[in-house]
Amino acid sequence: MGEHVIKLPDVGEGVAEAELVEWHVKVGDLVREDAVLAAVMTDKATVEIPSPVDGEILWLGAEIGDTVAIGSPIVRLKVAGEGNVTAEIGGGDAPKAEAPAKSVEPKAEPQPSTPKPAPKPADPSAKASPAAAPKAARPPSISGAPRAEGEKPLASPAVRLRAKEAGVDLRQVPGSGPAGRITHEDIDAFVARGPQVARATGLARKDGVEDIKVVGLRRKIAEKMALAKSRIAHITYVEEIDVTALEELRATLNKEKRADRPKLTLLPFLMRAMVKAIAEQPNLNALFDDEAGVIHQHEGIHIGIAAQTPNGLVVPVVKHAEARDLWDSAAEVNRLADAAKAGTASREELSGSTITITSLGAMGGVATTPVINYPEVAIVGVNKMMVRPVWDGTQFIPRKMMNLSSSFDHRVIDGWDAAVFVQRIKALLETPALIFVD
Repeated sequence: MGEHVIKLPDVGEGVAEAELVEWHVKVGDLVREDAVLAAVMTDKATVEIPSPVDGEILWLGAEIGDTVAIGSPIVRLKVAGEGNVTAEIGGGDAPKAEAPAKSVEPKAEPQPSTPKPAPKPADPSAKASPAAAPKAARPPSISGAPRAEGEKPLASPAVRLRAKEAGVDLRQVPGSGPAGRITHEDIDAFVARGPQVARATGLARKDGVEDIKVVGLRRKIAEKMALAKSRIAHITYVEEIDVTALEELRATLNKEKRADRPKLTLLPFLMRAMVKAIAEQPNLNALFDDEAGVIHQHEGIHIGIAAQTPNGLVVPVVKHAEARDLWDSAAEVNRLADAAKAGTASREELSGSTITITSLGAMGGVATTPVINYPEVAIVGVNKMMVRPVWDGTQFIPRKMMNLSSSFDHRVIDGWDAAVFVQRIKALLETPALIFVD
């Protein structure tokens, strides 16, 4: 038998280290070749580390949340054959293998051949004497509670005040006094037995605290959000959009679409409207390097789509939205969303955006205050669609209304420019035929 060392492999060009976000094994586990040992993350891309050999896990070289350098030993296994541990130690770059974390049974103490004497029986006289042992606490009775709905418990004003201060519902307290009257002793007994009574009534007190380490994608999201809020002076502009005509057009296009075309959602229309609005205000399609004091204004429009995944929030990017029509935009959104949810999106697909859309779909709320995807200067937030009565000058009519909540970097985008941008998008969405006019 020998030992085999597994080092953290190169997980991406130019990547010098990665964060360990998940162990799939523990010390003592038997693993097969190609079994996944761990997952590491770098720049929002999660990479699984497989085992190149069969063996038993002897040692794990990092904890969840640790940053590990490429080439560092992360796992040692006991394998059939010589393994590679000799070469590793000879090279001087690997730590000595730690002792396997196996439980070692302590040697049993030799038992004497002579059996231990049986314990002496208790003195019957002592058992019979009430003074020989302390008086056991009387178990509280639970008869008489809970009371019927609307039945008022009997208790003195002092007892009621004490119960109120202690947060005790007197209807749940059994009374030991005359006619079931509740006494101070009953309150004491109920408080001491509180959790048991609570469980009987379906209400249980919970005092546990779970500590959850912030690692992986969640830590990167936290860092990005904190950076954006600390460095960007946000201004949020909310405008309502009448999307009745747009929804009618969308339903018609989906009903008559070709088999090779994807189903259209609201997002492709919004993307096309943003492309047209950015053509008139290119300063919205920019990245602000606040340390260098330079605004990088891009010609290509790369729209990030904030997407919720089982692992957290990611932003896949539709590159060159200015060169995509409605259906091409929809197909790319679908492809990227599927890759993001499956965790297979590449670093290139999750980076490079110049402006972002964020949407919570039907849970989008009436209005939101989106956080800008630093170092961008604008983000467009989609709120939920609702049918609301709208006055047309003579009567109220039902219309499909939706709010856009958009945030801007007020250091470089004036409030007037932000309003012009949103109003242009509003005009295009409310008259969707204009989206198709060059």
